[in-house]
Amino acid sequence: MKTRSVLYAVALVCAAIAPSFAHHTAVIVNKGNVIEKITSAQLTKIIRGEVKKWSDGKNIILVLHKDSAGEREALEHLNKMTGSEWRTLVAAHRETIIFVDTDAEVLKAVQSEPGAVGLIEVHSLGSSVNVVRIDGRLPLEAGYLPH
Repeated sequence: MKTRSVLYAVALVCAAIAPSFAHHTAVIVNKGNVIEKITSAQLTKIIRGEVKKWSDGKNIILVLHKDSAGEREALEHLNKMTGSEWRTLVAAHRETIIFVDTDAEVLKAVQSEPGAVGLIEVHSLGSSVNVVRIDGRLPLEAGYLPH
């Protein structure tokens, strides 16, 4: 009985400290974009439409999934917004947001739009885009993005 309790405790600790791979998002930009890292505060300003241009003068276009509950929750959390506040923000910035259905479409949009920034699942990453460090971290590192 004691051995079983110890095993359960070890399993619980391992589960608590292991990252959840169900929803790991990567922030990506066009290969021609010189941005390699930004802070979560800068990302928040980009998503809110408060920053409209990259440092090289390119217009920022946000590429998001039409129906991704996980992505929406992460963005609401990052921006400290309720669901209704998020919907209001999106409606107010429709001209700088592209909505697509899949990660493949996010990749395609980011590849074709020099100022685009998108969010995709890490398993969809490829060499056609650049991954942006957030607060000095890469996807799958603790604290990269809320999920």
